[in-house]
Amino acid sequence: MTDTGLAAWLARLEQRAPAERIKLGLERVNAVRDRLKLGLSGAVISVAGTNGKGSVVAMIESVALAAGWPVLAYTSPHLHRFEERLRLSGRTLPEAEWIAALEAVESARGSVDLSYFEHTTLAALWLGMQLKARLNVLEVGLGGRLDAVNCIDPDVAVLTSIGLDHRDWLGPTRLSIAREKLGIARSGRPLIIGERRWPAGFDKLLDRTGAQAWCLGREIRVRRRSSGGFSLTLPNQPRRKLPQPALVGDFQIDNAACALAALARLAPELGAYWDEGLMRCRLPGRFEIIAEAPQVIVDVAHNTAAARALACQLRRQAGPAVAVFAALADKDITAIARCLADVFTHWYLPPLGGPRSVDPRHVAEQLRQAGVAGGVDALESWGQALELSRARAGTAGRVVVFGSFLSVAAAREMIAETIAETTAESVATAN
Repeated sequence: MTDTGLAAWLARLEQRAPAERIKLGLERVNAVRDRLKLGLSGAVISVAGTNGKGSVVAMIESVALAAGWPVLAYTSPHLHRFEERLRLSGRTLPEAEWIAALEAVESARGSVDLSYFEHTTLAALWLGMQLKARLNVLEVGLGGRLDAVNCIDPDVAVLTSIGLDHRDWLGPTRLSIAREKLGIARSGRPLIIGERRWPAGFDKLLDRTGAQAWCLGREIRVRRRSSGGFSLTLPNQPRRKLPQPALVGDFQIDNAACALAALARLAPELGAYWDEGLMRCRLPGRFEIIAEAPQVIVDVAHNTAAARALACQLRRQAGPAVAVFAALADKDITAIARCLADVFTHWYLPPLGGPRSVDPRHVAEQLRQAGVAGGVDALESWGQALELSRARAGTAGRVVVFGSFLSVAAAREMIAETIAETTAESVATAN
């Protein structure tokens, strides 16, 4: 490979191991892990779940940062730049360090075939070994039991939710998906469960893990306060009043409870920083407001559970809402649309592009079959979608961009460009 930049490295990995050739399993990852002698010097919290993983990781990270701890956070996918996937004390790492890590994995793997995610996850863990953070927070990519992140034993495991997503890989039912996600638990170690609606048989799966489980609604008790915020009661601890998390959405209270319960099991001394951590937490792409007049909201909601949460949040707000929606081919577009059928006055459907994309005209047909209340327009570009949606929403309305990380990234980039151009024009006029 003549070009040794990070983009070239990632392109090479994508070509060598395209998504359709992914094979779940830890044998290959464990073999390369052992050759690299990978190990993280600090404590490890692993976070799995259908929804809420990124929020829980961000809240744990924010509390640790408030305490001044060196904290490493690994998440996926990224919004704009690959380097976003790994943060040390809130900062991304230079491209050169990522390249060194990818090269280390390449040298160690020999003839072992690794997927794109496996190779990059091992690279992230190799970087983590060099950086020696006091706390390492790892988001599980797909499932749990056979995910590359699970090659590291967590001191505390968190399962945020169990929804019907990635069924081709994880099985057709919530119970089969739960079985895979519970694979991050370790016998005799703490496990936090944030799912309130257990599928039949889940209690038996939980018992088999041998983990010391705290479950939301059982050992972890949350009460929303009418004055704002919530109270949290954990075993052998007094009830504590806490502020509303900075991340928008009532569902974020449950995510906050999971994050704080994990920290209570691992590092009780961080309790003094819970309030500050919750109020300072930021996470791009989760009900994030990126423009005003009209308000433009972006959200990575890409499955039915996330769509229900998004609908609940939007129904609480006054004013018309217009959708800009695009999702990947493996998503249940009809089910997502049904969750939001009565929320939007109009739907605009731009193309995502790439091998997993869906023709907007096909998406439009699925929305009509789902019985959405608003009109539906399949479009040819994101620029067209944002222009038309903002015009239809008017200054008092809202534009909601959702369906995929790719959708959110496209909208954030275009709105940022628009704001920059408007600012430049204003400066030029003033001069």
